[in-house]
Amino acid sequence: MKEGWKYKKLGEICEILNGYAFKSTEYIDKGIRIMRITNVQKGTVVDDDPKFYPINKKDELSRYFLKEGDLLMSLTGNVGRVGLIKSDMLPAALNQRVACLRLKNENIKMKYLFHILNSNIFETDCIFNAAGIAQKNLSTKWLEEYLIPVPPLDEQERIVSELDLLSSIIEKQKEQIKELDTLAQSIFYDMFGDPVRNEKGWEVKKLKDIAIEKLSYGSGASAKDFDGIVRYIRITDINEDGSLKNDLVSPDEYSDKYLLKDGDILFARSGATVGKTYKHSSKNGKCIYAGYLIRLVPNDIYVLPDYVFGFTRTNYYKSFVALSQKAVAQPNINAEQYGNLLICIPPLPLQQQFAEKINHIESQKQTITQSIAETQKLFDYTMDKYFG
Repeated sequence: MKEGWKYKKLGEICEILNGYAFKSTEYIDKGIRIMRITNVQKGTVVDDDPKFYPINKKDELSRYFLKEGDLLMSLTGNVGRVGLIKSDMLPAALNQRVACLRLKNENIKMKYLFHILNSNIFETDCIFNAAGIAQKNLSTKWLEEYLIPVPPLDEQERIVSELDLLSSIIEKQKEQIKELDTLAQSIFYDMFGDPVRNEKGWEVKKLKDIAIEKLSYGSGASAKDFDGIVRYIRITDINEDGSLKNDLVSPDEYSDKYLLKDGDILFARSGATVGKTYKHSSKNGKCIYAGYLIRLVPNDIYVLPDYVFGFTRTNYYKSFVALSQKAVAQPNINAEQYGNLLICIPPLPLQQQFAEKINHIESQKQTITQSIAETQKLFDYTMDKYFG
């Protein structure tokens, strides 16, 4: 151990609070925000789908109320994810299977605790020590006994300053990518108008009628470690912006039937990712796609792939997804439904102009993405240096 550093149990330095079993039948449009497992993502607390409880119940729920800067942790499913709650999310209360860590003394900085618990090392320890196979469950008793290294306060501040700087660089780079995505959408609307009103009077066809072949489902193969030859694209590998995540896997079985070609469009058909789309590029190597994805092969007599992908970023497409998905166990849109999506058909030369502008934007995004990866490596190295 480094000089001046000590090991402390989480239970010694934090009060670890459990949440309350709120009833979804009592959710309302405004009131006390309920912080659920879905709110706690890797390194952050999000609020994409807020749920609220009646404000007149604040007295009976006071012991579950959260404070600015409280550290939340997921205890079920993706266990060990942590994030700090911000003031603009208050008043908020803690739901069951989410833990709140609140410092007991001033010998440790909350941001230092956040960084060490946000490390891949801690998350791996949580996963390894959680009970359950289909769904992991983490015990707060185990958390209380978990040992963390605690350096002197001035050393904590130095570590936090270094990690915060790297984190802020990554966040700014991610914001640049979002701004470029917004620019791409703006260009689409400027060139083609609103698909809902179709004020430019473009011809309209069904998605299935601008395809070379029938919309098809992907492979039922299982994933294995990446073999360096064929990548297996699954529904969870597609980001919100249509890019692919960096976690590469391969299929345990391979068939050319599912081999993707340049310009193929994939639609996610099930689960929380329903509606997400991806436009394939050969730059991503040899790839096949999984069964919960649907492939469209655009017919360039009518449309160019960049135009189709741009179309799927519009509010019109998002509304189509929201209205079309059927939910029994989870949301789902099948190939027939996707095939009936109406799409405007502007002149090909105009689509080509759009594609050229989008390719320029994608080139800029690629440069920033590479920079993010390099900064992330430095961040991971720094985390390992202090906490590894």
